[in-house]
Amino acid sequence: MSYLVSLLSDFGQTDTYVGQMKAALLRVAPGALLVDLTHAVPPQDVRAGAFLLWSAVESFPPGSLHLAVVDPGVGSTRREVAARARRGDLFVGPDNGLMVPAIEQLGGLAAAVELNEPAYWGPRQSRTFHGRDVFAPAAGHLAAGVPLERLGSPLQHLEAPFSFPPPTEEEGRPMGEVLHVDTYGNLITNIPGALLPARFQVRLGAAVIKNAPHAHYQTVAPGEPLALVGSTGLLEVSVRDGSAAEVLGVRRGERVHVVPEM
Repeated sequence: MSYLVSLLSDFGQTDTYVGQMKAALLRVAPGALLVDLTHAVPPQDVRAGAFLLWSAVESFPPGSLHLAVVDPGVGSTRREVAARARRGDLFVGPDNGLMVPAIEQLGGLAAAVELNEPAYWGPRQSRTFHGRDVFAPAAGHLAAGVPLERLGSPLQHLEAPFSFPPPTEEEGRPMGEVLHVDTYGNLITNIPGALLPARFQVRLGAAVIKNAPHAHYQTVAPGEPLALVGSTGLLEVSVRDGSAAEVLGVRRGERVHVVPEM
C-alpha cells in the first residue's frame, strides 16, 4: 500500500530544494505518493503557510501524512517535531505554529514527538536545510510504517505562537478580518458562510459591496467587486477578471464588516 504524502513549503521552484526534499523522502519510502500542495508560500511567512495547510488537509483521506516546511528558525532552538491528529493524519515539520491549525481542523492533537532520534535523520546534516536532512527522512520513515513514537521523545503540546482570530459580532452583525490573499488576489476572510445573512453588504477599507452573496464571478461586470462563500466555506471578496487586493487596496488583517440588506 502506498502512503499519501502532501508537501508544503516556501522553497519556490527556482532552486533544487523541493527536489532534494522529495528525494530524501523517497530514499526511505520509494513507494510514497507525493502531492505538492504548494511551494509558493511567501518566504518565511509561517502564518500564510499555516492557513494554506489548514485549508487543504480535509481534502485528504484520514491517515494521510503532511510534510510542511516554512522554517525561518531553522538551525535555532526551535524543535523539529512529528505529530498525529485525532483523525489519524500525521504531520512533520518545525514547531513554530505552522501545523497547529491543520491539526486542530482534524480533531486536535493526539500525540507528538520531538525528532531527536538520529537513526531517523538523513545521511547529511546541515544547519540550514532541515527539510532535506531531518523532516523528509522522518516523513519517509513514517510512510514506511515506523511508529511515530520511535522517532523521538514524547511531547505534551506543540508551540502555538499565533492563531486565526474567530469572527465577532457588532450589534448583531458579523465582523471579521482578511486571513489570506490568494494567487488571484481574492480576499479570504475568517467569516464562515453559516454566519452570513440571506442578503448583505460587505464593507472593508473604503469599499462597500452590495447585493451579496453573489452566485459566481460573472454576476458582476468586469473589474467590479463581489462577495461570495468560497471553497474554504469562508466569505471571500473578489474582483471579476482582476485582483481584489490591488483594486481595493486591501491586505491581510483588514477588518471586514457584514451588514444585512432588506
